[in-house]
Amino acid sequence: MDNKEEPITNCDVPALWLEHKTALKNYIIKRVRDEDLSNEILQEVLLKVYKFCLSKSGVKNVKSWLYQIAHNTMIDHFRRESKNAGLKPEVELIEEDENLAFKEALEYIQPLLDFLPEEYATPLRMADLEGLKQADIAAKLNLSLTATKSRIQRARNLLKAEFITCCHFETDATGGLVTFSIKKSCTPLQQISNKFKNSASF
Repeated sequence: MDNKEEPITNCDVPALWLEHKTALKNYIIKRVRDEDLSNEILQEVLLKVYKFCLSKSGVKNVKSWLYQIAHNTMIDHFRRESKNAGLKPEVELIEEDENLAFKEALEYIQPLLDFLPEEYATPLRMADLEGLKQADIAAKLNLSLTATKSRIQRARNLLKAEFITCCHFETDATGGLVTFSIKKSCTPLQQISNKFKNSASF
């Protein structure tokens, strides 16, 4: 199979801004609740987009990328203003806001787990999705604790490999997920993605 991906050339800033400016403004004002501050942060986002696009040709998932820039810009702003006690609750509010790309990626954990052999998928599901202790998992599956730990570690490696095979993802300097999207070559996840889109209410 030819897994070669098409080059990314979506860094047309005027077009990006025309398409996403209103939605980004709504996203920001909902969190800062101030028109002037929203406009100020929106301008910072635009400058960051321009700076990125001067050195790069584009990103895999434009929407997630733009919202993550907006999210990070709001956090940066309130951290700069953290000496003002009246703004501290807003800092907490924004920092609790979920990483959009990470939230999107989580939707595909279960489908990707289904790609794994059951002997690995089951203990990993119990550990990472259900939050069970490894000793409890060992008892439920009639395995030794050593075998359980080994299967969970093996399952995590297999799951990571599935992500790399089926997904595009970009991280920031701290390792945080910035963008996430499904590769066109990964038909099973593309089908699941289409189901998610069809069932979405927005």
